[in-house]
Amino acid sequence: MVELIFAFFLVAHRGASADAPENTLPAFELAWKQGADAIEGDFQLTKDGHIVCIHDSDTKKVAGKTLQIAQSTLAELKTLDVGSWKHRKFENTRIPTLAEVLATVPVGKKIFIEIKTGPEMVAPLQKALARCQLKPEQIVVISFDASFVTAWKKREPDCRTMLIISHNRRRWGLSPSGDRTLALLKETGADGLSSNTHRAVNRKFVKRLREAGYEHHVWTVNDSKTARRFLAYGTRSITTDRPGALRKELMQR
Repeated sequence: MVELIFAFFLVAHRGASADAPENTLPAFELAWKQGADAIEGDFQLTKDGHIVCIHDSDTKKVAGKTLQIAQSTLAELKTLDVGSWKHRKFENTRIPTLAEVLATVPVGKKIFIEIKTGPEMVAPLQKALARCQLKPEQIVVISFDASFVTAWKKREPDCRTMLIISHNRRRWGLSPSGDRTLALLKETGADGLSSNTHRAVNRKFVKRLREAGYEHHVWTVNDSKTARRFLAYGTRSITTDRPGALRKELMQR
């Protein structure tokens, strides 16, 4: 148990999103204050080629007004208040760019960049990362899109990149199966898997991944019992909405 206490690595899901508006600078800054080891954010391309931090393909959820990200300019998106929905103290919070989010990352900390689009993001992301001051080891790129991961690893083979898969239990077994998961990792060139917490993603499953040379990361974990279970499996990081509270709970044992 002592080993687990000092080995856990917490990633703040969309920042400290339990306490601040997700995917905003206040959420990321709060995550650092709460002791997160890394932040995770969702990124998409605007109509005029800027990379912005937002989860959905439109702004309805966080702004109450609907603009399609891919059909809007950065200037148009920057007019929206994406903080008031969480609490009035976050009024006038704006959608940040990738550059603005990268600038929050302290020395020794990391960022998990989740790409919500496809291979069209490869060139803009390369340019953005080339301009930032972070060291390569501070950056992890993740995506559900296998075509993006494949294209990205061909262009940036040394960048740590995880394929995200949401596993489900079907009547005939895990979907996608362990064999298919390993095949996808090999096909895309990913360095590892970021999975959900489904019970079928168990010790045996994670052990198989690790023995094949792949990392395992898990999302989104907000209770210490589940976090401890995955830490015992050898999972490399725990993504959580509440990095401060979860760290305290894990440190209690």
